[in-house]
Amino acid sequence: MTPILPKLGWILFFIMTVIASALAYKFILKGDVEIAPDGRSSILLDEPERAFFLNEMRNFLIAVQKISEGIEKDDMVQIAAAAKTVGSGDLAHVPPGIMGKLPLVAKKMGLSTHKAFDQMAMDAESLGDKDHILSQLNQILPTCTACHSLYKVK
Repeated sequence: MTPILPKLGWILFFIMTVIASALAYKFILKGDVEIAPDGRSSILLDEPERAFFLNEMRNFLIAVQKISEGIEKDDMVQIAAAAKTVGSGDLAHVPPGIMGKLPLVAKKMGLSTHKAFDQMAMDAESLGDKDHILSQLNQILPTCTACHSLYKVK
């Protein structure tokens, strides 16, 4: 007669693995989304999270405007300052619930954009080359366009 305890252990292990996998899929890969009528994925946020998220997008746009002005004026101090406002340091203020609601692709886009602004700030300070900064900006903007083409917040 086979003892029931080892079988029960494997059954519980299997159940916990399924639950952990489902939670990982929901909160790491899929996020909290639904398909919008326009075909994009609507990221479902509560009102404070939505306000925070939209403010972050405005901050990106404000930084891009200041960086563009800095390129025109060849003002590396302005460029570095603007890029730093939306760099990785900005991530410390993200409410924890938002990250679980974002799909993995959106998380990757956001993190890579913050890191790209970090690099731009460093390059503005160390290289001082406005053509290089313009090239970096032209590498960041397609990610912004792609994200806005794929997602909206609801």
